[in-house]
Amino acid sequence: MHRVIAAIVMLGCATGAPPQAQAGNNELAGPPQCKANTGEEVAFERVERAPAQGRPMAAGMARRGPDGKRVVIGMNFAAAPVPFQQFIDRHECAHHQTGDVDMPHPPRNGPEHLMNEAVADCIAVLRLRDEEGFDAAAVGQVTEALAADMARFGFPPVSVSSRVSNITSCFGREGSAGDLIAARLRERGLE
Repeated sequence: MHRVIAAIVMLGCATGAPPQAQAGNNELAGPPQCKANTGEEVAFERVERAPAQGRPMAAGMARRGPDGKRVVIGMNFAAAPVPFQQFIDRHECAHHQTGDVDMPHPPRNGPEHLMNEAVADCIAVLRLRDEEGFDAAAVGQVTEALAADMARFGFPPVSVSSRVSNITSCFGREGSAGDLIAARLRERGLE
């Protein structure tokens, strides 16, 4: 059975970009390198889906395809600024890197699910810092878009501030995404 990990805590990941950008006029970011914890290459696919209502929203999903191969699906990326697209790709890649995709999905919004999302956020921002040279301003673009979308979807302010705080703290932490991935795999007995 194919398992899907919904990206960015069921957020949909819309942006606070200008109206013309929200309509899908943004440049598309190229996908990053991504290998799963098993060493398998992860493919990236882009799809555009018409929204049921309102403006299109960017989102991502980590899963195994019908052929069993690993994939990150980026949806409606033209609706998001490039830094946010890069964050989504790396967040979803992190679910493959830490073994989330092959584990039973924990209850939505339960402690284990929220931990998986926090770890994926941290890995994503560390990769952006170390591989793409993201500075505090670029991380601010990501957290502003994320905070606006979480509020739009009705997340309580404490959830919004907790997630933004995690991403900001991770950006300033010592060590690399690889260090965090290795620790997570050791913790799970997947190394």
